Amino acid sequence: MAEPKKLFIKTYGCQMNVYDSERMAEALGGQGYVETQSADDADMILLNTCHIREKAAEKVYSELGRFKGLKAAKPDLKIGVAGCVAQAEGEEIMRRQPMVDLVVGPQSYHRLPELEARAGGGAKALDTDFPEEDKFERLKSRPKSARGPTAFLTVQEGCDKFCAFCVVPYTRGAEVSRPAERVLSEARDLVERGVREITLLGQNVNAYHGAGGDGDWSLARLIRELAKVDGLERIRFTTSHPNDMDDELIAAHGEVDKLMPYLHLPVQSGSDRILKRMNRKHTSESYIRLIERIRAARPDILMSGDFIVGFPEETEEDFAATMALVEEVRYGQCYSFKYSSRPGTPAAERALVDPAAADDRLHRLQALLTRQQREIQDAMVGRETRVLFEREGRVAGQMAGKSEHLHAVHVTADGIARGDLRRVRITESNPNSLSAVLV
Repeated sequence: MAEPKKLFIKTYGCQMNVYDSERMAEALGGQGYVETQSADDADMILLNTCHIREKAAEKVYSELGRFKGLKAAKPDLKIGVAGCVAQAEGEEIMRRQPMVDLVVGPQSYHRLPELEARAGGGAKALDTDFPEEDKFERLKSRPKSARGPTAFLTVQEGCDKFCAFCVVPYTRGAEVSRPAERVLSEARDLVERGVREITLLGQNVNAYHGAGGDGDWSLARLIRELAKVDGLERIRFTTSHPNDMDDELIAAHGEVDKLMPYLHLPVQSGSDRILKRMNRKHTSESYIRLIERIRAARPDILMSGDFIVGFPEETEEDFAATMALVEEVRYGQCYSFKYSSRPGTPAAERALVDPAAADDRLHRLQALLTRQQREIQDAMVGRETRVLFEREGRVAGQMAGKSEHLHAVHVTADGIARGDLRRVRITESNPNSLSAVLV
């Protein structure tokens, strides 16, 4: 029997890219590849890229540069670039890095076996199409190997919102939702293989409207049906848009026990003027009222969000409105960034904020968010929660996992196995985690 070829995948960006990387590995598994954790051992290196921020794209070129020596030492080594940078800059990648053998966009990765074969024949392979065929169906045959206790499951792709700063509509295409039964079938398969928590993914996951036997299903209906799957203990979803957070989904947070009390709901800015310039199509007031309705349905929910500071034309008054919104909402977790211009987006043509001012605003915002996050985490001390244990901790006898609110929790005790869901009492709040004891 021929020795398996080794595949090294490096994943950049969001959880959807993590999911896509798993599917790419499956696609190439049929060609005799098994994954390795070292690029030095690989017969094929695949970079699954993100194009949301400028630095992320440049990191890809930098990473490729580091592989030049490896390629020279192993002429048969295949190097590929996948994902959103591949979609946006496919021909440029080939021009800047001639050692790259294949480039594939996020809607075409089910064609990786054909591209790999073409590259193996000495030809360059480039595929950044938006094919009509269902890539998920093409790759629906998963190896029946055991899985860890948590898994991502993409249910929706693409975006129709066209926020002025975002490249997703151009690299991932229009919003498309997977049929409900196909999502349920994949979820059942994951549970059979050991998964106890599933995070549903989408660029605008709460815009999900997958076809079912009796018409389109909403995300809330999908969640309620997933909650009936025996062995599936936890459900999460990300990322959401405020305009798609409907009454049915809000109600699900209060009525579905398996839906965890954590919601990532980006607002991006607290200034109505900037929100309009971003083409967000909501106001700060409508967002705050939405948070109130969600908390009325699930009072213990932990809110997470995204913020961009230094957006073109942002003034200090605009930034003050963002800080006021953060003070009112109180986030338990957040992601904040300085605006990064992306070619081809409407905002890229606008005047930039002074970089020093943008840096100062980001520092102030992150200080506030960090304080809120720590206060909410500190308030967990003395409380009981359930933790899904995922891996061994950093010290002997320690196991680590996630709480219902997605806090990292570690416990030192005998008899805890990977995949156990146990009740614990929080004893200490650390900078980025919680310590606990079994109840």
